[in-house]
Amino acid sequence: MPDTPNAPNFQHWRRRLRDSALPAYQLIPELLAEDLQSGRLTPRDRLPTFRELAVQLDLNYTTVVRAFAEARRRGLIIARPGLGTFVRGSFVGLPLRAGTSAEMTMNMPPEIEDEALLQRLKDSAGQALGQATSLHELLRYQDFGGTAHERALAAHWLGQWLDRPPVTEVLCCPGIHSVLTALMPLLIRPGQVLCVEPLAYPGLKAIATHLNIRLHPLQSDASGVLPRSFDDACRTVPVGAICLCPTNQNPTTVTMPIRRREAIAEIALRHSIPIIEDDAYGMLPNAVPPPLAEMAPELTYYLSGLSKCLGAGLRAAFVRAPGEAAARRLAGALRSITVMGSPLASAVVSTWLENGLALEAVRALREECAWRSAALSTVFGRMATSRGLRIQPQGFHAWIEIGGVQGQASRLAAHLRRQGLPAVAAPAFSTDRTPPEALRICLGGSLTREDCRKAISLLAEVMVRPQIELPAEADPPPISARSS
Repeated sequence: MPDTPNAPNFQHWRRRLRDSALPAYQLIPELLAEDLQSGRLTPRDRLPTFRELAVQLDLNYTTVVRAFAEARRRGLIIARPGLGTFVRGSFVGLPLRAGTSAEMTMNMPPEIEDEALLQRLKDSAGQALGQATSLHELLRYQDFGGTAHERALAAHWLGQWLDRPPVTEVLCCPGIHSVLTALMPLLIRPGQVLCVEPLAYPGLKAIATHLNIRLHPLQSDASGVLPRSFDDACRTVPVGAICLCPTNQNPTTVTMPIRRREAIAEIALRHSIPIIEDDAYGMLPNAVPPPLAEMAPELTYYLSGLSKCLGAGLRAAFVRAPGEAAARRLAGALRSITVMGSPLASAVVSTWLENGLALEAVRALREECAWRSAALSTVFGRMATSRGLRIQPQGFHAWIEIGGVQGQASRLAAHLRRQGLPAVAAPAFSTDRTPPEALRICLGGSLTREDCRKAISLLAEVMVRPQIELPAEADPPPISARSS
């Protein structure tokens, strides 16, 4: 029996340690960092003792001592006398990056290639700033949630997917991520949990860790979260809220059918559980089922924005709260976190909403996503079914279940990223610590159509192999750097 109860198991390191040219005491801190980033480890996890880990990994005791010393030096772990060694409780800082390396892990929409439309967007942005009575108007503090005019435009925009949301219930916010950060402590009291999908947006996991909120993963199938699992949770654990991405879910691409949405909404109404409906991808499909906000309007916070249908740099999100009082409470919570959104960005976004350019851009992205989705499906052909490939017709990310040995998906994702194809393995999304051997592929960002063709060919070439073979020597040049 181990001396350390509930300590994580590190048997999955054995192969890496055996195959690596690095000394074990240097590799172990790297493996700790990888597990922390992927979600296999979380802050405040208690680690095995030196002796236990040495036995698990068949290493010399002194080697493990040296490895932990290096991990402490890097700020990955902390030792508490008499208590043990723990993963650092504060969120491990991300390396500062300049340029495009963030594209390798972020799910970004394709960039508009229509030069005429790009020029019109650019000209319109300049006009938006020029139309202000004075520049000082855009450099002052503003009330949170947007001006009355901006909120009216946002309500009209949301009216394409929602049934005429009242302006008094709509807020303009600096990104969905900030809304989630404000909503979670607003809805979830100490001791309560947030029900989530078993594979979810990694940012949600990071926010929950930062706020010390426990996630409660629900069971799911090919249509999304199982109603029975949600109902059981409402009966057996203290549920504060449920957070779902019902359309083109990130990462699995699942879109909940209407009957499943109705069942989830009915359970939430029966148990009075608030719903956070993250509809970041809901604007891209040509047609979608009605949102949960229409089935349980008195409980649902509907979140939308422009990061997945126009550009993440805008940091523009729109929220429809379940009532005017709820909107005011959320505005107060968000103001304490972000003070306000940027008036400069809000002016540009409002102009694009008003003159129709935002809708033109969304339509252009829809067409681009449709091309990329079709290209991936065509190249994969029959392999799409056998390999568990899923992608929405107007989506720009795909979910691929690859099977194989433990850690295979993580190694493949790292290999693909080095070659310029944004890929992230399932552990980064897992909320139940039992991730499948699968990965999410992004066909957006700065990848051109020619880049996409090469990326899809590369992916198909790797996937047809019965066992993924990763190169032992130097990686080939990135996709965007290769010749045609």
